[in-house]
Amino acid sequence: MEKYSQSSSLPHHLEIHWFSIINSCVTVLLLTGFLATILMRVLKNDFVKYAHDEEAADDQEETGWKYIHGDVFRYPKYKSLLLQHLVLVPNSLQFVGVFYPYNRGALFTALVVIYALTSGIAGYTASAFYCQLEGTNWVRNLILTGDLFCGPLFLTFCFLNSVAIGYTATAALPFGTIVVIFLIWALVASPLLVLGGIAGKNSKSEFQAPCRTTKYPREIPPSPWYRGTMPQMAMAGFLPCSAIYIELYYIFASYLVYSFIILLIVTAFITVALTYFQLAAEDHEWWWRAFLCGGSTGLFIYGYCLYYYYARSDMTGFMQTSFFFGYMACICYGFFLMLGSVGFCASLFFVRHIYRSIKCE
Repeated sequence: MEKYSQSSSLPHHLEIHWFSIINSCVTVLLLTGFLATILMRVLKNDFVKYAHDEEAADDQEETGWKYIHGDVFRYPKYKSLLLQHLVLVPNSLQFVGVFYPYNRGALFTALVVIYALTSGIAGYTASAFYCQLEGTNWVRNLILTGDLFCGPLFLTFCFLNSVAIGYTATAALPFGTIVVIFLIWALVASPLLVLGGIAGKNSKSEFQAPCRTTKYPREIPPSPWYRGTMPQMAMAGFLPCSAIYIELYYIFASYLVYSFIILLIVTAFITVALTYFQLAAEDHEWWWRAFLCGGSTGLFIYGYCLYYYYARSDMTGFMQTSFFFGYMACICYGFFLMLGSVGFCASLFFVRHIYRSIKCE
């Protein structure tokens, strides 16, 4: 930590820091403006075309994204699993604090308390949305809500804490602290999750789809390879990651809210654009695609971790390597879930908007 506390190098680092932030902000403004302009022009042409088709001939065959209006709001497969990824409220990105050696106990305490207090929100959101999608097994849905993030995090923590104990390092949490964390999860987080789930189940809210879903799904036409899930995930992850690439070096030293906002904006725009292209190709299975494309940035960030470890860090030994990649896996998993939720919510808002703007029989 000595190099970060040296005042002589502070002005130079601050100058580079702010230059990188301004550079990324300009990049994001240009990218989002470019995407918004193209998307609005294309949508305007689509609206005019569909309005003209309705006036010209009511029996004219529909094409493009309007053609699948009876299937676009068809509930996705494995909807319970999808919803659990969308409602993981706790901000796991704060786990970058594990690299800061001072006040680690306060950081972990704050994380556990925030996670416990937001469990009620997660339970309510999961159950309410699950019931909107006509789900029946809301208890399993609630169990998945509490386990899909805590489970991998708990297993990773157990392994890393065992490694720290084996090395007799101060990074190992004592048994008493682990018991306290478990009690907070069992006596605070879990009851709030259940109460929120019951409240969400009884909320009686509706999904509010602007189009009536047909009884049988349409067959999705074959599409070229670059319209597949993996190529679109690569495109959706590369662009947001490139927008914050300069800041990634600083993120490993401190948490930057600027990079966070930039990342959310670019992820939302890219996912909406890819969702439009998917619907225009008459592919109505956009639910999981939107989530995976939004969250794919987390995979790119983990790829940057490999570069950072070998090219820019001086870490050696099994303990440092396991701690770095173990906790970074948790962070990138949090990125994946959070950005996937942002991409899905942005796409859902977009799809509802465009189908509400046209006349669908």
